[in-house]
Amino acid sequence: MRIPLKFKVSFWLLLNLLLLAALGGFAVFRKGDGIAWDSLVAGDLGRPVQAWAELTVRDLRSRPRAQWNEALAEASRIPGVSLAYYGSNLRRLAGDERKPPSPLRDWMTLPLRAREEGGRAGPRDWEERGGPPPRPPFGLEDDHPPPAPAARPPPRVLLPATDEAGYWVGVLLVQPGRMREYMLIYVPSFWVLLDVLELKNALWIAFGAVVLSILIWLPFVSGVTRALRNLSQATERIADGRFDTRVPGERHDEIGELGVAINRMSSRLELLVGGQKRFLGDIAHELGSPLGRMQMGVGILEERVPPELRPAVADVREEVAHMGDLVAELLAFTRAGLLPRAAAQVRVELEPLVARVLGREAAADAIVVDLPAGLAVRADADLLARALGNLIRNALRYAGRDAEITLRARQADKDVELVVEDRGPGVPLEALARLGEPFFRPEVARRRETGGAGLGLAIVRACVEACGGTVRFTNREPQGFRAALRLAGPE
Repeated sequence: MRIPLKFKVSFWLLLNLLLLAALGGFAVFRKGDGIAWDSLVAGDLGRPVQAWAELTVRDLRSRPRAQWNEALAEASRIPGVSLAYYGSNLRRLAGDERKPPSPLRDWMTLPLRAREEGGRAGPRDWEERGGPPPRPPFGLEDDHPPPAPAARPPPRVLLPATDEAGYWVGVLLVQPGRMREYMLIYVPSFWVLLDVLELKNALWIAFGAVVLSILIWLPFVSGVTRALRNLSQATERIADGRFDTRVPGERHDEIGELGVAINRMSSRLELLVGGQKRFLGDIAHELGSPLGRMQMGVGILEERVPPELRPAVADVREEVAHMGDLVAELLAFTRAGLLPRAAAQVRVELEPLVARVLGREAAADAIVVDLPAGLAVRADADLLARALGNLIRNALRYAGRDAEITLRARQADKDVELVVEDRGPGVPLEALARLGEPFFRPEVARRRETGGAGLGLAIVRACVEACGGTVRFTNREPQGFRAALRLAGPE
C-alpha cells in the first residue's frame, strides 16, 4: 500500500498541533499582559493563591487574635515561605515582620492616595464603610452626578524583593462590609514561587509535551533523513562507476519510488556500460591479430625496400606500434572493468610486490620507496601490480627520471594507503575531476611523444575498484602530482 509522503507529514503535523492546543487550553494566560511579573498571578493563574489567602484569613477570624501568628506560620506549608496579614493604612495585623518593598506599599496605598488627592468615594468605598452610597434628592439627580470611583489596585501583584533575594506576592482581600485587607506572601526563590502558584505541575506537563512532541517527530524525521542519506550514498557510488549498487526497497512512499527508479537506472547503466566494455574488448581482441601481421609485414618490408624508402617504412612501423600499444591498453582496460568486484582478494605483501613492479618497469633507480616492513593489504596481486605499474609509468613519462618520484605506504586505521607522487608539472585543476575517465587526457598530455591513449589512469581506477579500494588524484604544492590508493588491510 502506497502512503504519500505529503499525507504522512500532514498527519504528524496535525497531531503535534492538537497536542500544543491541548497544552494551551490547560494553561490560559490573561490577554494583553505580555511578559510581566503580574502575568504569573493575574487571571486564572492567580486564582490558587487568591483562594489560599482567603481561606487563611477565614481561619484567622475563627481564632483569637493571640493565635494569628501561629496560624499564619501553620498556613506557610511550603518551606521558606512566610505570610503577613495587613489591614488598611499599611497596618500589620499578624505574620512576617519584614518591611514590604516600596512598590508593594504603593500598591497597598493606591486607593487611600486617590481619596487624598480629591477623588470621590465610589461604590466599593461606600461598601467598605458598611453601607450603600446616599441617593440625591428626588428631581436633583442631574445636580448630583454619581460619584467618580476611586482608583482601584489590581487584585494581585508579584514583585521582586529589593533588599534580599526572593519575591513578594500581594493579594487584595475585599469582602462586603469590611475595609480592604491584604495578604503579603514572601517567597525565597523562583522555583518555590512556582510551587506557591501551583504552576509546577503545569511546567512538568509543558516539558512532557515538548518531549512527547520530539519523540513523535523523531522516528519520522529520522526515517526520512536515513532514507535520503541512503539514496545520496547510492547515487555517489553510481557516479563513481559502481553500477551494481542497489537501494533497499523498504519504503512505500515517494522516497521508495525514487529508490526503485535509482535501482532501475543503475541496472540499465550496468547493462549498457558492461556491453560497451565487452564490445571494446572484442574489438581490441579482433584487432590484435591483424596488427600483429601488419607489424611482421612491415618488418619484412623494411628489410627488402631500397635504402631511400626505409625512413617512410620506419614511420609506418612507428604508427603500427602505436596502434598496437593502444589496442593493448584498451584490452587491459576492458578486462579490468569486466572483473567482478573484490574478486580473488587475498593477503598481498607490499614489499615483494613493489620490487617486482619496479623490476618490470626498470624503475628501481628512479623511484624512492618508503614501505614499512611486513605491511600487507587485501587485494588481487595481479590487478594491484598493474595499477602500480601504470602509476609508475605515468610518473616517469610526465615527470622524468630525474624528478623526485616517491612510492610510500602507511597504515590508516584498518586500511592501508599507497601513494605515488612526483614533482612533475601536475595536472590542470579543471582536469583533476575527470582523471580516470576512459580516453580522457589533459591538454598538456595530448602530444604523441608524451601522451598515451588516455587509458592508463582509467586502468588504475578499474583495477583498484576491482580490489575493493578507492583511488584519488590530486596536485602537490608547489607542483607535482599525487595518486593515493586506499585498500583494506589484512584481517
